Amino acid sequence: MKKIALILAAQFLFVGAWAQNSDEALMKKAEKIHRKYLTIDTHNDTAMYLNHPDSEDWSVSKGQVSFPLMKKGGLDAAFFAIFLDQGPLRDSSRDSVYQYAMEEIRLFKEYVAKHSDEAAIAYSPKDLRKLKKEGKKSIVVFALENGYGVGQDLAKVDSFYNAGCRYITLCHNYTNDICDASRYENPNGHGGLSEFGEQVVKRMNELGMLIDVSHASTSTLYDIIKLSKAPIFASHSSVRAIKDHPRNLTDQEIKDIAATGGVIQIATGRWCLTNVPKSETKIVHLADHIDHIKNLVGPEHIGLGTDFDGGGGMVDFQDCSKMKDLTVELLRRGYTEKELEMFWGGNFMRVWEQTIKVAQEMAKEKK
Repeated sequence: MKKIALILAAQFLFVGAWAQNSDEALMKKAEKIHRKYLTIDTHNDTAMYLNHPDSEDWSVSKGQVSFPLMKKGGLDAAFFAIFLDQGPLRDSSRDSVYQYAMEEIRLFKEYVAKHSDEAAIAYSPKDLRKLKKEGKKSIVVFALENGYGVGQDLAKVDSFYNAGCRYITLCHNYTNDICDASRYENPNGHGGLSEFGEQVVKRMNELGMLIDVSHASTSTLYDIIKLSKAPIFASHSSVRAIKDHPRNLTDQEIKDIAATGGVIQIATGRWCLTNVPKSETKIVHLADHIDHIKNLVGPEHIGLGTDFDGGGGMVDFQDCSKMKDLTVELLRRGYTEKELEMFWGGNFMRVWEQTIKVAQEMAKEKK
């Protein structure tokens, strides 16, 4: 019996050591991948927090993104969205929210300038690749979350683009002048894109500006698919077949976005991933959504949009320092280096570059 007990103990120690060595080997591989390939998170809500760190006017916990945390996690770039809460559809409110958005962009540019030893702003795929090659600074790209800031003035699309925003999430949780939202459907809404919204989509195509369908209603999504000449992009959405939430995408919607050559950037957090308690929501649940889209439409149509500082994160994925832990989980599930290159940035960059190519072709047609 003593001999059997010793054999069992030895086997237990061997298995434990093998598991530890396996995890260490996977982390080393993950670190190599993050050094080698461009890694992008296409959505966080951090800018306003960093602009106003002493404010207590937040509905979710903050501090999930910083330039040191990005470096620690091997995250090269992030889209810092200027979030606009939906307000009344009247001229005075439209004007004030536009001014607010432009001021937040100005303030965050100041913040980045003050931290120029840690970060730099990118305005194009070329900028991103150049900064990645240099490998010294965290990369900031601007975005606008909620086209409410555009109001009913098409020129404001240009203003946001000129200010540095490279995508607009067309709506948030409620109907605005551009389109209907998925979260709270409005029976008196537009039934998808408004006539003005159609103009917005066309102008964004002309500018080479990514059209973000996260938060958009199904009718809005399909109106955009019909109208847009560029691929469709969801900056932070997940899979409704796994978590039945109106913000998540159905399998058919995922297939139709993929058919445009587009990409779905998976969001994080219990709200979009799972029905288990928040204290039990983990990286494995996020990886399940990634697996689902990979199996449904292929590895060319997935990426990551954490929604950090906007409700994203899990108990083992609390902030952007944990990015390599997700890579380890995907390696454990058999993802190849090429698939991880696509997931972490290749797929999104393809969509962005194609969006710019569409704009260039449209400009040639006008001549």
